[in-house]
Amino acid sequence: MAIAWLMGLFFVSGFCSLIYEVAWLRLAMGAFGVSAPYVSLFLSAFMGALGLGSWLGGRLVQRSDSRTAAGMLRLYAAAESILAASALAVPSLLAAGKALLSGPLGTLGWGSAGYYAISGLLTAAILLPWCLCMGMTFPLAMSALRKAAPARGESSFSSLYLANVLGASVGAAAAAFVLIELLGLRGTLLAAASLNAAAAATAFLLAAVVSPSEAASAPSPVSTPSPALAGAGALPLLFVTGLASMGMEVVWVRQFTPYLGTTIYAFAAILIVYLAATFLGSWLFRLSLRGRWEGWSVLAWTTAGALSLLPLSSCEPDLPLWGWQRLAGIVPFCTLLGFLTPSLVDLWSAGDPGRAGSAYAVNVLGCVLGPLLAGFCLLPRLPERYALGLLALPLFAAGLASARRHGQRSFLGRLKAPAFFVLVSVPTLLLPFLSSSHDEVLAQRAEGGVILRDYQAVVVAGGEGRRRFLSVNGVSMTALTPATKVMAHLPLAALPHPPRNALVICFGMGTTFRSLASWAIPVTAVELVPSVPRLFSRFHSDAGRVLAAPGARVVIDDGRRFLARSRERYDVITIDAAPPMEAAGTSFLFSREFYAAARARLEPDGILQQWIFNPKDPAIVSAFASALKESFPYVRVFHAFERYGDHVLASNRPIPLFSAAELAARLPPAARRDLLEWGPGRTAAGQFKSLLNGERSIDSLIMPAAGPLRDDRPTNEYYFLRRNF
Repeated sequence: MAIAWLMGLFFVSGFCSLIYEVAWLRLAMGAFGVSAPYVSLFLSAFMGALGLGSWLGGRLVQRSDSRTAAGMLRLYAAAESILAASALAVPSLLAAGKALLSGPLGTLGWGSAGYYAISGLLTAAILLPWCLCMGMTFPLAMSALRKAAPARGESSFSSLYLANVLGASVGAAAAAFVLIELLGLRGTLLAAASLNAAAAATAFLLAAVVSPSEAASAPSPVSTPSPALAGAGALPLLFVTGLASMGMEVVWVRQFTPYLGTTIYAFAAILIVYLAATFLGSWLFRLSLRGRWEGWSVLAWTTAGALSLLPLSSCEPDLPLWGWQRLAGIVPFCTLLGFLTPSLVDLWSAGDPGRAGSAYAVNVLGCVLGPLLAGFCLLPRLPERYALGLLALPLFAAGLASARRHGQRSFLGRLKAPAFFVLVSVPTLLLPFLSSSHDEVLAQRAEGGVILRDYQAVVVAGGEGRRRFLSVNGVSMTALTPATKVMAHLPLAALPHPPRNALVICFGMGTTFRSLASWAIPVTAVELVPSVPRLFSRFHSDAGRVLAAPGARVVIDDGRRFLARSRERYDVITIDAAPPMEAAGTSFLFSREFYAAARARLEPDGILQQWIFNPKDPAIVSAFASALKESFPYVRVFHAFERYGDHVLASNRPIPLFSAAELAARLPPAARRDLLEWGPGRTAAGQFKSLLNGERSIDSLIMPAAGPLRDDRPTNEYYFLRRNF
């Protein structure tokens, strides 16, 4: 049996696995909330089930030594077949998990240890059967190859790993740049499932045509593992590579966001570069397979520690580099880890599928703990540079241990390996203390700049007067503009009766919350980033009085999750989604499913206000407008002040056609003063008149034959083909 066939199957397997990971994460965020810690939980659950599958696959292979190569291929095909069923099962299971957290477990507080524990356990349970099958494919395929071609078995893991990582990098690019935009999330999952089914059919056919000599059931000869790595030393090293790589990947997302932006394509670029560089390293290992690698272990691990801190240099704010060019900083480190991981597994297992399964499981265990350590412990408390420095320490520790163990036997030992370790590690470990981040420079250069960190983001506030700014993960969020006041006063004044309460989703600078409170009604604000409301007083001197008003409260929660759990009804719900409108996750606040949740929380004659900022792509405006039109029977659109997009009012009942003077007369004195605080008009009636004069039909925003924004079709986030072709 040619190894090329199995490498082809593993390319397909890696391709599908990354498509599943990308699509499942997106669906899981819709079910359990959009937060950075949950992304870490998802990655850990995904990798944990993968590692468990690898370990169980190794045990299964050891207990099935009497099976033929054809029998192992059939088991491999069965795993691929089961995985194909996930395209239908996982979306349904995630929906059930969402219902559970919105119903019986709806009292769990957002961001609480209990919420993360339950959502993490539910995610792990949902992903477990499918990721088990993914993980089992490695030892099953290795066993089939070892039985069919024993001479090729010693390096079988690295061969399959090489093909798998290449498929994964192509799959990540295909999902982000092509498939989800064309097919939607569920269509993309079905496409991946069809490839899994094709891989399963191919494996069954290979099992049927295995030659009699290949199908012999006699146990194949067992190779002797490398003496240098046959002990327990290789397993801690594999754990370290998993811990460092996945932990640093979480840090990189926050570190590179100020330069790459918050779009899906920015996150996809980090993942694609990571996987492509890993493939390059694996390919280099295959080229040097016959070399004496163990003698260079001091160089390898010490260099890995040094290269892991290279992104600190490429992310220096004053470097004249484009965002995509800065990603080159992670390539050397990922390439070296791509070399180290398969080499350690091959040298540890010597082709034994059971040992390979166990070794890969240990590596994945590190991949489980890395995101948890970075997302829950390091990033909420430390700058990214210190987080990277701490994650690099295990790599340097591996270099130090290797220097002590191989100092007298290796090539570097004769060149004083400990001296090499000190010369490289000491200056490199000073980098976290000498470098600076985008957020730190932004705060230093701003008047009165301040930085706050939490589990979700790095928040910077600064500036004076109307030029104050709010930056979240390096992206400017909002400004002190009258448009944010209109978000409150227009829908409240347009109600057919005096308002009784209001809800604002997305706190921002707190302007809309403050304007709603000027009506002397109970106001609830929902904000995803805990540090943002803590800066309220930086933008409004009366923030303390506003927060102390009866009924005023700020809730840290995912806006959509809050609507699903809330039992209260509101006269007005106003949404001020974070810019840009193409940012990852924003579609959760513009989709037809979101409006259905908001509609359920409105009073029968209540009004939803949606501000649509000016995106460059008219297809995005069309998708938003179509979703609103399909969700509410009555919709009115008003052009915002200062060309800041449109204010859309939507309701289940007709929205009264008040004149500008009538709207102004309905304002309480405090609300009138608030509306006029920044102009641009001199009177409340003049302000409303300019809005009413800019009214237009909702149909004027909708492009012909364009569909509404849905959870399955996040049009605003996936636009690569539409804009470029």
